[in-house]
Amino acid sequence: MRLHSLESRVVTLFIGLLLILQLSGFIAIDSAIDRNARTAAEEDLRINEKIFVRLLDQNAQKLIQGSIVLAKDYAFREAIGTHDTETIVSTLSNHGKRIGADLTMLVGLDRQISASTSTVLTNSLQESVANLIRMAERSGSAATTAIVDGKPYQMVVVPVEAPVTISWVVMAIPIGKNIVNDMRDLSMMQISLLTSGTDQKWTSNVSTLSDDQALKLAQLMPAEAKNKLKSIPNLEIDDDLYNARILPIAKSDQITTIAILQLSVSQAVAPYKKLQRNLLILTVIGTIIASIISAITARRITGPVRQLAETARRLGAGDYSAPITINQKDEIGDLARAFSTMREGISQREKEISRLAYWDTLTNLPNRALFTDMLEQAITTAKLRHTGCFILMMDLDRFKHVNDVMGHRFGDVLLKQVAARLTAELGAGATKPARLGGDEFAILLPSATREDAQDLATRILLALEKPISIEDQTVDLGAGIGIAGFPEHAADAVSLLSRAEVAMYAAKQSNNGAVTYSPAIDKTSQQSLSLLSELRAALEQQAFRLYVQPKVALDTGKVVAVEALVRWVHPERGFIFPDQFIPFAEQTGFIRQLTHWVMNEAARTCREWDANDMHMKISVNISTRDLLDQELPTKFAQILEEHQVAPASFCLEITESAIMDDPVRAHQTLDKLHAMGMDLSIDDFGTGYSSLAYLKRLPVDELKIDKSFVLKMEKDIDDTKIVKSTIDLGHNMGLRVVAEGVENAEVMALLKDLGCDQAQGYFISKPMPAANMAQWLSDWKTHHSEIITG
Repeated sequence: MRLHSLESRVVTLFIGLLLILQLSGFIAIDSAIDRNARTAAEEDLRINEKIFVRLLDQNAQKLIQGSIVLAKDYAFREAIGTHDTETIVSTLSNHGKRIGADLTMLVGLDRQISASTSTVLTNSLQESVANLIRMAERSGSAATTAIVDGKPYQMVVVPVEAPVTISWVVMAIPIGKNIVNDMRDLSMMQISLLTSGTDQKWTSNVSTLSDDQALKLAQLMPAEAKNKLKSIPNLEIDDDLYNARILPIAKSDQITTIAILQLSVSQAVAPYKKLQRNLLILTVIGTIIASIISAITARRITGPVRQLAETARRLGAGDYSAPITINQKDEIGDLARAFSTMREGISQREKEISRLAYWDTLTNLPNRALFTDMLEQAITTAKLRHTGCFILMMDLDRFKHVNDVMGHRFGDVLLKQVAARLTAELGAGATKPARLGGDEFAILLPSATREDAQDLATRILLALEKPISIEDQTVDLGAGIGIAGFPEHAADAVSLLSRAEVAMYAAKQSNNGAVTYSPAIDKTSQQSLSLLSELRAALEQQAFRLYVQPKVALDTGKVVAVEALVRWVHPERGFIFPDQFIPFAEQTGFIRQLTHWVMNEAARTCREWDANDMHMKISVNISTRDLLDQELPTKFAQILEEHQVAPASFCLEITESAIMDDPVRAHQTLDKLHAMGMDLSIDDFGTGYSSLAYLKRLPVDELKIDKSFVLKMEKDIDDTKIVKSTIDLGHNMGLRVVAEGVENAEVMALLKDLGCDQAQGYFISKPMPAANMAQWLSDWKTHHSEIITG
C-alpha cells in the first residue's frame, strides 16, 4: 500500500478518527477520574475529621465516667477526709489502671495537687489543672487536651463531693496508638500526630504510617500548619499521592500538636486506572481490527478506481478498446458505467474532432491542416522521384462586400458554389481543392510543371468569370491566384504556402489574375514588414511630430481652427511625408495607434493654447479602421479627461469612403462621438460615392470640399460650379463649408464671393510645427486684412 495512495489515506482516516476518539475519551475519563477521586477524598476527609473529633469526645466521656466512679467511691472519700495519703495514691493508681489512664491526681480546694500517680508528669500540669478546674466549677466536669512531657493528653476533672466539694479528681490519658488505630480501622484513613516546638520543625508522635513515611511526612509539613493551613491537596509520599486535612489537637506556649488525616488519591483511583488499562487494551485491539477492516474496505473502493485509472490512461493513449469489467451495483458501479459511456462518447467525438480538424465543415473540402499534410507528402514523394509539385492559392475578389450586402448566409452558399466549380474544374480523380479559411482556397498539383499550374490558373479564372446565381441574385466574382512550386520556390511545405500567399496578394494588388512567385515580390513584402517595424519603433521613440495647418473664416479673416497633421522624422531617411506611410498604416491597422497619438498630442497642445488665450478648434483625421473601433469614443474621452480639455474644442474629419465601408458601425461610432460634444466633418467631399440620403442622417457639422475642385477653380468654370453647388448644398443642410487647397488670392476671393465659410491651404500657410503657431498667429493678425482684400 503506497504512502500517498487513496487506499492509505482511507485507512489513515479511519484509524486516525478512531484514535482521536479514543484518545479524547481516555483524556476525558482520566480527568474525570482524578477530579472525582479528589472530590470524594476531600468529602471523606471532612467526614472522617468529624468522626475523629467524635472519637476523641467519646474517649473523654469514658474518662469522665471513670473519674466520676472514682469520685463517688466511699473508701476514697473517707481516705480524703482522713488525709490517708497512702490509700489515696493506691486508689488513684488502681482506678487509673482499670480505665487506661497514665496519670491520676487528687487536687485540693486550693487547686494544688495533693496526690498523683506520676510525679514527673504532675510537675508540668499545675497550670493546665488550674484552668481545667475553673471550667469544671461552671459545668460540674470538664475535659481538655494538653501537652504533657511533649505528648498530647486528654485530661478530665470531676469534683469529689461529701456532699459538698472537698477535692477534685484529675485523670489524663495519652492520645496515642490505640486511638489512631481505631480511627484507621473505622475509616481506612492514615492518621499521624505531629508535634512542633520552638524550632518550627515537626516530629512524629504517633502514626498509622510506617516510621520512614511518618518521618517524610514530618519533613514535608510546612510551619504554617500550626495555625493557618487547613488542608494539603497534593501530598506525595513514596510515589503515593494523598489529600490531607490538618486538625489542631493541643497547643501550649512552646509546643503544638496536630493530627494529619490522609486519604490516598492513588488508591482511590486505582480501580479506575485498571479500567483505563482495560480500555487501552480494547483500543489497541479495536485499532488492529479497524485497520484490517478499513484496509479491506479501502481496497474494495480503490481496486475499481485503479482499474478505471488504467482505463483512463489507455484512453489518453488513444486505446478505446479497453474492457471495463466492474459489475458492482453501488456508486463505484455507477462510476464504471458512466466511464464506459464516456469512453464511447470520447471515441465518437474524437472521430468528429478528427474530421473537424482536417475538413472544412461548410464546403466538405480539406482545410489548411490537411492541405499542409498533403503538401508535405507530395514534397516527400517529389524528392524521392526527383520531380516537382506546384500549389495554387486563390482569394476571391469583393467577397467581403457580398457578405456585408447580402449577409453571411448568402456568402456561405456562394463559397459552396465556388468549391463545387473548383472541384468540377479539376475533374474526377484529381486532388480535391482545399479551403484554407474565409474566401481562400488552395489546389495541390503533385508531379506538375509550372506550365500545368499556369494553365489550371487560367481555366479557374475563366470559370469564375461566369456569373453565379443564388436565390434570384446574380453575383460576378473574380479572384487573385498565386502560384509557387517545389523545389523551384521553396523546399518545405510552410515556406511554399507562404510564397504562394505572397504571389496571391501581388495578383490581387495588380489585378493580373494569376501571378507566379518571384523573389522580387517577396522583397516588397519584406520591405512592408520592415516599414511596420519602423513605425512601431518610431512611436516608442517619439519620432513623430505634430504639425498644424490654419483654417481662416473668410468673412472676418480670423483664424478659427487648425487641422492636426503628423510628420515622421526618421533617424536615417530624415523627414518623411504622410503619403509615404499613412496608406501603409491604414492597410496594416497601425493607423489606430497613430490616431491615438495624434489625438493625445492635439489635446495636450489645445490645453497649452487655452492657457495662452489661443482658442481654436483642432481638426483630427479619422480613418476607416478607427471608425470600426467601437471603443474609440471611450479612448477619446479618456484623453480629454487626462488633459482637461472640452470635447467642443475638436472636430473629427472623416472621409466619405470611410463611412461607406461599413455604414452601420460607422454611424454608431459617429453618434457616440457627436454625443460627447465633438464636431464631425465630411472630408474630401465630392470624391466618393456616398448617398446623400444616407449622409443627411449623419450627425455632421461640416463639409470639407476636396482640393481637387478648389486648386484651379478660378480658371475652370466647371470646378467653380461644383464648388458653388457644394457650398449651397452644405448650407441647405445646415452645415458650415470649408474649402481646402487654397493656393492663391484669386481662389480665396472667389470662395468668399461664393459664400464659403472657411478656407485652408498653402496660400494661408503651409503645415507648421504646433510650437510655431503662436508666432505665426501674431504675424497673421498684422497682415490678414491685406491678404483677404488682396
